[in-house]
Amino acid sequence: MKKASWILLTVLGVAITFFSLVSAFHAYRTSDDYAIGSSRVSRVAGGDAVIATALRGIRGTSAAYGAGFGVLFLTIVLGPYRRGDVWAWKALLVAGLVQLLLVLLRIPMLDTQLGVAPAVTQVIPLMVGLLLDVGRLKRPAQ
Repeated sequence: MKKASWILLTVLGVAITFFSLVSAFHAYRTSDDYAIGSSRVSRVAGGDAVIATALRGIRGTSAAYGAGFGVLFLTIVLGPYRRGDVWAWKALLVAGLVQLLLVLLRIPMLDTQLGVAPAVTQVIPLMVGLLLDVGRLKRPAQ
């Protein structure tokens, strides 16, 4: 199960990195009138180029952090996690739960569920991947 675990987590890390890079592409391609909820960036900006640039900058920064998270996730999965280090299992769990918690806070704080589905979709393979190798928590330290 250990091999299936790190392979699933690798696929997840690649997906996180890939979709973050796609998001950055949308942000920095100024001809792309990408969606923001059920609207478009041009409509939200209301024709104000400064607001449109700010919205693109916010998306670009978010994408940069997402890509950085994906690369760090892959580094942990393909190194210490694959090797069997217990701390790596715990670190991936905590990182995934913190990310999910911060996204879920938008429900009570902003009264919206926009963006919740991708976060939940991401945490499901994370939990499955970690549960496939939960036995490492019971093994003696290496």
